[in-house]
Formats: sequence, structure tokens, C-alpha cells
Amino acid sequence: MVTRNIYSRFLRQETGVTMIEALLTIPLVFLLMAGMIEVGTMMYQFSQTAKAMQVGARLAAVSSPAVADMTWLTEDYPEDSDGTPVPTDFREVTCGPGAAGCDADALARIYDGGDGLCGATGDLSGICDVAPFISEDNLVITYRRSGLGYVGRPRGPVVTVSVEVDGLNFDFFILDDLIRFFLPSSTFASSFEIPAQRVSMTSEDLSSCRGVCP
Repeated sequence: MVTRNIYSRFLRQETGVTMIEALLTIPLVFLLMAGMIEVGTMMYQFSQTAKAMQVGARLAAVSSPAVADMTWLTEDYPEDSDGTPVPTDFREVTCGPGAAGCDADALARIYDGGDGLCGATGDLSGICDVAPFISEDNLVITYRRSGLGYVGRPRGPVVTVSVEVDGLNFDFFILDDLIRFFLPSSTFASSFEIPAQRVSMTSEDLSSCRGVCP
């Protein structure tokens, strides 16, 4: 009988219930708050990367080529045939990660608007003015034959210019650490790669100068 009474009192005991509930819910609250912050930051970087690629493509379409050697796009033009249609076979040249290095001056105009600074500091906005977390080493710029224009066109051929990112990662601030703290065996990654966000435009005059470049 005594044992039964002790057992009954134990079942009715509510001391410490609040603490137990807090211990069960606090980790979930922390994970939820961290997840909201991380997802918001991630979506911001995704959006800004896409916008920066649009800005970069618009600049690349009216700037001197970032690829130092563009002869591959024009070396098969027929001789003494100015004014005739350009060949239609596929050709492209690329600079950036995994390809030849980009021309430093031409890339700088696309990256920072030519003022050497990131942020809204000049009249011409570049990629890093929109998304300062992107570096020049993350940029891939491609010039592809478009089939437009004609042989001998001033200011170069009409091409399709593409700008995209490569090797750009989003790093979690705290979510990955929290998950590994509560789940030590978790294989949750600390970062993941942002998609290329490729933007393409048809070029105009491939020249950074208003007149003839010196």
C-alpha cells in the first residue's frame, strides 16, 4: 500500500515540467529562427546575384571585350568581302575560371563600373555595386557568334555576350553549427554553390570609348 501511494504521488508530480518543456522546445525555436535568418539571407544573395549578372551583361554588351583575343570569332571571314553576311557556324570565346584569364581593364569596367570602387559611388554601376560579395574571380564572360551583322562592321562583330558566376558559394552563418551541435552525426553542409545565373545579351559596339579608343 505504501509503495502504491508513493507511485501515485510520483505520477501526479508536476515539479520541473516547465523546465522539461523548455529544454524540448528551445532547440527547435533556435533552429527555426536561424533557418529564417539564413533563408532570408540566401534569397537576398540569389536575387542580388541575378541582378548583378543583368548589370554585367548590359555593360559587357557595350564595352571593350574582356577576352583578350577575339580573333577566333572572325578568322574564318572571307577575304575582301566587306559587307557580306558573317558565317553562321558556331564559335565562342570565354574568359574566367576554367578558361583563359580576362583582360584586367575590360573586366574592371564590367565589375566595378570603371571607378575601382564597389558601392553606389559613380555614374556607372558595375557588378560589385549591386552584389559586393561577388569577386572578379567568380565571373565567366563568353562571346558567342550570333549570325548578325556583316563582315567588316566597325567596332567589331555583333555577338551574343553572356555573363555568369562560377564557384560562388553561400556560407551559412549559424544554422550549420546549430544542427551539428544538436545532431553531432549530421552531414549538413556549411555552404553550397549559388547557381550560375547566366544572362545573355546581343552586343552593340564592343568599345568602352565614346569615340575611337586610343
